[in-house]
Amino acid sequence: MSDPAVAAVQAPEAFELDDPALYTNRELSWLDFNDRVLQLAEDESLPLIERVKFLAIFATNLDEFFMVRVAGVHDQIDARIDARGPDGLSPTQVLEAVAERVRELDLRHARQFADVVGPALAEHGVRVLSCRQSGAPASVIERHFREQIFPVLTPLAVGPGRPFPYISNLSLSLLVQLHDPDLDHDVFARVKVPKEVLPRFVEISEHTFIALEEIIAEHLSALFPGMEILSHDLFRVTRDADFEVSDEADDLLQAVEDELRRRRFGEVVRLEVSASMDPALRTKLIEWLSVDEVQVYDVEGLLDLSDLWQIANIEGYGELRQSPWTPPTAPALVPSAGAGDDQPDVLAAMRAGDVLVHYPYHSFSTSVERFVKQAVEDPSVLAIKMTVYRTSDDSALVPSLIQAAEKGKQAVCMVELKARFDERQNIHWSRALEEVGAHVVHGIPGLKTHAKAILVVRRERDGVRHYVMIGTGNFHAKNARLYEDFGLFTTDREIGQEVANLFNTLTGYGHPERQRKVLVAPGSMRGPLLEQIEQTIAAHEGGQHTRIVMKMNALVDQGCIEALYRASQAGVRIDLNVRGICCLIPGLPGVSETITVVSVVGRFLEHSRIYAFYRGGESSCYIGSADLMPRNLDTRVELLVPIEDAELRAELDDTLERCLADDTFAWALDADGGWRRREGRTRAVHRELMERTLAQAASAAS
Repeated sequence: MSDPAVAAVQAPEAFELDDPALYTNRELSWLDFNDRVLQLAEDESLPLIERVKFLAIFATNLDEFFMVRVAGVHDQIDARIDARGPDGLSPTQVLEAVAERVRELDLRHARQFADVVGPALAEHGVRVLSCRQSGAPASVIERHFREQIFPVLTPLAVGPGRPFPYISNLSLSLLVQLHDPDLDHDVFARVKVPKEVLPRFVEISEHTFIALEEIIAEHLSALFPGMEILSHDLFRVTRDADFEVSDEADDLLQAVEDELRRRRFGEVVRLEVSASMDPALRTKLIEWLSVDEVQVYDVEGLLDLSDLWQIANIEGYGELRQSPWTPPTAPALVPSAGAGDDQPDVLAAMRAGDVLVHYPYHSFSTSVERFVKQAVEDPSVLAIKMTVYRTSDDSALVPSLIQAAEKGKQAVCMVELKARFDERQNIHWSRALEEVGAHVVHGIPGLKTHAKAILVVRRERDGVRHYVMIGTGNFHAKNARLYEDFGLFTTDREIGQEVANLFNTLTGYGHPERQRKVLVAPGSMRGPLLEQIEQTIAAHEGGQHTRIVMKMNALVDQGCIEALYRASQAGVRIDLNVRGICCLIPGLPGVSETITVVSVVGRFLEHSRIYAFYRGGESSCYIGSADLMPRNLDTRVELLVPIEDAELRAELDDTLERCLADDTFAWALDADGGWRRREGRTRAVHRELMERTLAQAASAAS
């Protein structure tokens, strides 16, 4: 039998690496990812309430997909732009393929709740029922309607002189067909289901819930006295929620606020209707909303299952949940015995050597938040600088920066106002920081700042020292309990100076220069990464043992994919751990035979980015904020940092190998572009890393 690696080296020119057959469409690949989320909701080995969560996550994911990605495809079609990706599909072809795939997923999603998860919950005493199924006395339901629901309802008539009302994004509505016996003609009305101000699921008795729209529908006669209710059914609208803000605006903050107000009026990109809706009513609705049939999705059962979070968050039922996880302090930050303080001295730990923290396995509060808090309290600290892309309401980081400014320290915050769906929160923090005199900047025109960095400048005996934290994820306390990410804490002189240079570029004028250690996008990231791949190819051709291992959220960039194909043709072993979109196809003869692609989707959201290159006895490894996507490499400020400490590298290697070995929550990408779930059920990376973390914590405590 011939060696496939040798065969690949002998005839790489037989293939054009820009052939569309070598690429998967990014939108369809994303739907494959959401399919994996749905498969977890279908997995009977998981605790029941965890499956409810995955049903909710699937729905929320799909909403955002339509608001941003599908909206972008519609924009291309409307503008008559035939913008084809590496896969060669036209926007119209993409839209049609998306619609077909979503309809199949929607059906599975609806039936999983209606036929499997909902009945299973009922067996444990948690019921989501119709008014008639609930067994509650009609008088009890009517009293609740009259006292709690009726006062906030606003029926809107549709007819002569009353045009069809504006339907806000993601709102749930009842469309009602009425007959006026006095005038002997039919009219229509829309009733918005006020789930923004009332619980979507009304608890009519202990752990027995009725959907809010069910109760409204049961009492429509109260809204339309003297009218005959001919028919009614539910619909939901999804609108284009993406927007562009000119970086030339005199007041960027005000411009973003204006666009947020306009977001409510984006074009309709999806219309969901109950599968039971009367065809004539459905036709009227399509006409009023001016949508095409390809945009209409008939949904069985309840619409908008993202609200299942309410059910998942009910108290009790510990036996239906995963055991809780409380992250310990990273071993390198654990105070030594007799130190007299139970809080980590992060700055001292950093002076002793580089520290790598892994979330959610390690505590965010005793690492990142403690780092900033300690810097605020330290009289020798002169300045604290931080990037904010997304942060949470309960985060201590921005309040700490506010406190630093009040203490007279130089506090600098690079707030990305255009972080999609976090704009309002970031505007709030920007104003709060400005009010106390902190320096607030909004980045470089034309670019989003996605880098995750904190810089602390401290006066010491031998001069000023830079303390730097560079992460793979946002400084977001809530996400740090759910998202898997790494953070490097270092006082490396070169890295410190290079990060300081980056902050100066972000806050002032100038073009970022290529640094010696860190990689910065745009301009100085794709090139160095491609150089690493080419060096690995050369090392392999020189007879050295080589390997490339990458972990990321998405692999889309054609230049990077072509480079990986070339490396595979040369015989380099390549292992990719890609959580979401992957446009590369592994296992293609003569193109990608040495490439494997694995996606892990489970208890935690895999979010870290790691790029490792092994060449004989030497290797290079980077972590940071960037996925291999054109937007990350070309239109965002991103930051990757090398991991040089041997022990920290070993920890990263161990994590990568566990991800690649997972056979419980991992899917492998096949040469036909399909994802196959592994079935060994002997390895689970999230469980293993929790066990490893507890063992390390016990060792550090002893």
